[in-house]
Amino acid sequence: MLAPILESTRRRLEGLPPLAELRARALDQPPARPFRAAIEVAGLSVVAEVKRRSPSRGALAPDLDPVDRAQAYHRGGAAAISVLTEPDHFSGSSEDLVEVRANVPLPVLRKDFTLAPEQVWEARAMGADAVLLIAAALDDDTMVCLADTSAEAGVAALFEIHDEPEAERVLALGPAMVGVNNRDLTTFAVDLGTAERLAPMLEGVPVTVAESGIHTPSDAGRMAASGYSAVLVGESLVRAVDPARAVQDLVGHDG
Repeated sequence: MLAPILESTRRRLEGLPPLAELRARALDQPPARPFRAAIEVAGLSVVAEVKRRSPSRGALAPDLDPVDRAQAYHRGGAAAISVLTEPDHFSGSSEDLVEVRANVPLPVLRKDFTLAPEQVWEARAMGADAVLLIAAALDDDTMVCLADTSAEAGVAALFEIHDEPEAERVLALGPAMVGVNNRDLTTFAVDLGTAERLAPMLEGVPVTVAESGIHTPSDAGRMAASGYSAVLVGESLVRAVDPARAVQDLVGHDG
């Protein structure tokens, strides 16, 4: 199921402005907010996600107002915001990120399928403070290239892994932040045991994030007990009637 998403991403790449233009736009932006510092605090941080749909679950919140939702997350105590910008499979847009970044004081992660340096500079030009680098979508040379580009652009890089081989590939780069996606990108099945199983491999990583499948304070508690710095939560928060309270409950994660 990852293949069609990557194919549509490559088509979008063809429509991007030249790298020099994107770089110039990015360098015109104010400095990025410190994403890593925001989630590297005592206790479990919540990175709260803005998204309208997902390939595995279909429509989640098609009429979602990204700014209203992100402001509610902020009120609830979220440490950072993740914004889906992938349009074809997640109904995201760059406009969502621009609007959230302009109206919420938290650092913002661009959640997309980053395959080329142009997308890193594009993310910074939108105002993104961090980008997601998915090991399953990248070879080793490209991961190094994108990590270097992120550093040059002044955005944080959150590497995402799903299994032990991907963990070994990413750990060889000495990353500051690693996320473990509990969702299998081939089958879309979710298992919190994935993050629990991989946690010992990540003990030397300064910031670790558990992603996908976290719906309840009890789920968040499991991730905290495994040593994760933060959880990235989307579906349960975009469906929540009271998103501020839902974030607050996850931060408390008292089950």
